[in-house]
Amino acid sequence: MSTGLDTATAARSGKGHKDENFPVASHLIHPKNRPAILAFYYYVRAGDDIADHKGLSPERKVAMLDGLADALTGAGPSDPEAAPLKAELAARGLPPLHALELLDAFRMDARKNRYADWDDLIHYCRYSAMPVGRYVLDVHGEDPARVYAASDAICAALQVLNHLQDCGKDFRNLDRVYIPQDTLAKHGADVAMLGADRASPQLLAVIRDLAARTLALLEEGRALPDLIDDTRLSLEIAAIHRLAVLLTRGLLTRDPLSEKVHHGKAAFALNAFAAVAGALARRPFRGRTVRAAGQEHARS
Repeated sequence: MSTGLDTATAARSGKGHKDENFPVASHLIHPKNRPAILAFYYYVRAGDDIADHKGLSPERKVAMLDGLADALTGAGPSDPEAAPLKAELAARGLPPLHALELLDAFRMDARKNRYADWDDLIHYCRYSAMPVGRYVLDVHGEDPARVYAASDAICAALQVLNHLQDCGKDFRNLDRVYIPQDTLAKHGADVAMLGADRASPQLLAVIRDLAARTLALLEEGRALPDLIDDTRLSLEIAAIHRLAVLLTRGLLTRDPLSEKVHHGKAAFALNAFAAVAGALARRPFRGRTVRAAGQEHARS
């Protein structure tokens, strides 16, 4: 029986790139690259909306995600959600790999709602977050050997940060818990605590534990803006990184179940501007960072 949600477009939530927690193709990005990034975003957004839709069974979600993948690769009928990205990939000679990996993450979301440990969560991030950074870097023609590792760390951190901020909402609305089960057990917490109006001391300890691990990921990726050749992209990533560090530090003291973690627009803009200014000031000296990264890659 039809649910009335037989296409990716019908399952859309209405959420757009301006509704995200971090900038998506802001005006720091060169206008020639923004359409490719936005086409990727809206394709991925369509897949995410399918995975999160309450009116679809897991089996139906997977079937629709398969159709979205086939529309992008040409293995199946066309889809208006896939057409803009398909055109951008063709124009730039880029493969669909990163977008297809995101769909793998959404298939996980359709079938799985608990994560055993940190490694299990990072495996999810490998498909749900890291391909986003890799795609943006590829669009800008950056060197994967130099930039992928740092980008992966930042993207994983952004994903975990979003999970921590939304942990109560994800549990209440989707019965989905990204917080690792072993970390809950370590601090004497349980999943049911995510449904409360305020976090218990045990749950706060869990969130702080994971926030500290997220800060370590952000430290791993700290050099990325200085490794990137494209100045405008470097500035965008510097702003995102700084904001992520501030928000993650906020989780060391705030309760995401009862308190707002995000800064207001004025503080958001001020911190982003400070990060951009710092990245610009370092540009004349970035050669040292690039050489160090090359030596580290050669040793590994």
